[in-house]
Amino acid sequence: MPTYQYACTECDHRFDAVQSFTDSALSECPECHGRLRKLYGNVGVVFKGSGFYRTDSRSSTSTTTPAAASTPAATETKSSTPSTTTTPASTPAKAAS
Repeated sequence: MPTYQYACTECDHRFDAVQSFTDSALSECPECHGRLRKLYGNVGVVFKGSGFYRTDSRSSTSTTTPAAASTPAATETKSSTPSTTTTPASTPAKAAS
């Protein structure tokens, strides 16, 4: 359940109240029975950078790329050094003595 912050407009008493989303807002100060107002603070989580919103990863056109173009083989680059594969040499069987 969320925690809401309240402040009294009469005596400036501030407190937190844990309430359900369906509960109505508090309206009377527990100290002086004055009128309460709900305080709104900064957001707890801020998403910075690109890629967090649905529109960030989409291009301006609505065309889709074929699935074959997105395979890793299509995006590999050739290395300037040749790769060599080595296999372990098999050892000859020992002769029984």
